[in-house]
Amino acid sequence: MLASTAPQAPTSEAAPAAPQRSRGADTRALTQVLFAQLKELQPGTPEHDRVRGALIEANLPLVRYAAARFRSRNEPMEDVVQVGTIGLINAIDRFDPDRGVQFPTFAMPTVVGEIKRYFRDNVRTVHVPRRLHELWVQVNSATEDLTTAFGRSPTTAEIAERLRIGEDEVLSCIEAGRSYHATSLEAAQEGDGLPGLLDRLGYEDPALDGVEHRDLVRHLLVQLPEREQRILLLRYYSNLTQSQISAELGVSQMHVSRLLARSFQRLRSANRIDA
Repeated sequence: MLASTAPQAPTSEAAPAAPQRSRGADTRALTQVLFAQLKELQPGTPEHDRVRGALIEANLPLVRYAAARFRSRNEPMEDVVQVGTIGLINAIDRFDPDRGVQFPTFAMPTVVGEIKRYFRDNVRTVHVPRRLHELWVQVNSATEDLTTAFGRSPTTAEIAERLRIGEDEVLSCIEAGRSYHATSLEAAQEGDGLPGLLDRLGYEDPALDGVEHRDLVRHLLVQLPEREQRILLLRYYSNLTQSQISAELGVSQMHVSRLLARSFQRLRSANRIDA
């Protein structure tokens, strides 16, 4: 009997992919229909705005997909999606369906570029509380307005009076605003004539130079016979005299002197070779 050759039903592993592909195909089809309608409408009319809004709504999943790539930046995802939506709107306004390019392919670089620009220009290098950030925006705006009005930079008191807040809050906002741009530790302090912060931190360890010398001595010592190594250690690390060393080793002081001289000669020769 021949085995049945009827096609088998798809496995359960492939089943979930079908609805996802179907949704994507539906979104692309809807997008094409909406762009065809938008092309026939006059910009600024209620109908044009309605179709344009439907296009934005239909393609918001594209923005969320792009925003998910930036989850590691520790910024509220809602803010990132809002910024990406601006890129989506720009892409919708510039898209020409007659060029034969799929809209997601055209829009993705614009959405991602808008999000990257947001992180480059606005995201803080040090996180500050949301309330302080929002107040900083007001302080920055008031500073610009007062600078235009006075023809000079306003004082802290003038900014505080304009916003009806305390001067301490203004100073806190100005300090928070500096977190948008990191300053190099090597940069000189503006206006005070002092060296960079890095030059003013810590101190120079006077024993640092000795590290290299100690390593060199250790390297040369192991090339000497064991008895000569011990004599050098007793003389220069234990600070014993030649007489004390001779008593310690049970040899004459003259012999200790000759061994020291020979050790120095060997160390000089080895140093010249290594150099």
